[in-house]
Amino acid sequence: MPTLSLKTDRRTQLVEVTAQVQKVVASSGVATGICYLYVPHTTAAITINECADPDVAEDIEGALDRLIPATGPYRHSEGNSDSHVKAVLVGASQIIHVEGGKLVLGRWQGVFFCEFDGPRERKLQVKIVNEAGLNRTVAIDTDIR
Repeated sequence: MPTLSLKTDRRTQLVEVTAQVQKVVASSGVATGICYLYVPHTTAAITINECADPDVAEDIEGALDRLIPATGPYRHSEGNSDSHVKAVLVGASQIIHVEGGKLVLGRWQGVFFCEFDGPRERKLQVKIVNEAGLNRTVAIDTDIR
């Protein structure tokens, strides 16, 4: 499975990785299918949001830091409890459709790796599945009374 390596610079940081993920999609040769993104870390996450204005990512970083402060009444003693909470709220995975060999994203959307306990070296796993491997026929009883 292709894995992207990232190096973050700040404790809380959204890093746009759209171009890197698109390169993996292109190199897979899959024209139509699904792109699965997974972050194998407990203090990092992955999200999709606006990428046209970098202030949006900075606003999200600041909002998460204000909502879940670094210091608080946390029981976990490693000093990164807020990072775990942020990662749970944002989520460790995303699914993006692939059509024409490209990620299907909205006009202003981009993919962001979310660092909450940096700076660190991180991994983002990318799995591309061809539509042919997804097609299954399922019978569903729609007679609901």
